[in-house]
Amino acid sequence: MAAKKPREPLSRERALAAAIALADKEGIPALTMRRIATELGVEAMSLYHHLPGKEGLLDGLAEAVIAQIETEIGRTAATGSDKDWRTRLRQRFLSAREVMLRHPWAPALLSSRPTIPTAVYAYYDGIIGTLVDGGFSYRIAHRAIHAFGSLALGFAQEIFRPASAGGNTDVDVAEADLAAMAEALPHLTAMVASEVHDVSDPTLGWCDSQVEFEYTLDLLFDGLERARG
Repeated sequence: MAAKKPREPLSRERALAAAIALADKEGIPALTMRRIATELGVEAMSLYHHLPGKEGLLDGLAEAVIAQIETEIGRTAATGSDKDWRTRLRQRFLSAREVMLRHPWAPALLSSRPTIPTAVYAYYDGIIGTLVDGGFSYRIAHRAIHAFGSLALGFAQEIFRPASAGGNTDVDVAEADLAAMAEALPHLTAMVASEVHDVSDPTLGWCDSQVEFEYTLDLLFDGLERARG
């Protein structure tokens, strides 16, 4: 009789991988310690040795997303030959967006955490280092960080989100709300009507398309180049 294959031991990494897979399928609201334990085939209480409750789980997910961004950056940097600051930052931000597109729940998660994941500090340190290496002062680098906002993490933080944090943005509902207010909001309505997103353009929200993301990056980079003198 063949020997029974030993079960893979439970770990923080394994628990987070299961949580990410579940969030990808069903969204953040589906995440409970019991549900993740079921996916892993373990008792729910055993998860608490690796993730201290729901908030610990969400913090762990945020850290895992940043780690994936760093991995994606390392992969694209290894294939890039152009080392000027603009290209390096563009690769960095677009790498981050690749991760966001794989995990569309991640922007709302990162925006909602009450504390900054430790890995984020190292991530932004790399951005500042790239700017300083490119000839910018720390003062301009500081201003650039403010200007980039969430774009540095691969998504545009929208002023209003038609859906709650962690859910999918319901574009149809948002547009229906806007149509109902069209008479009172002529300029906003006309602007939205003129901006029809291509169906092949990847989006992360009501108004966060790939085309707009890259256009905004280029505007900011052009302004930084002028500031550098």
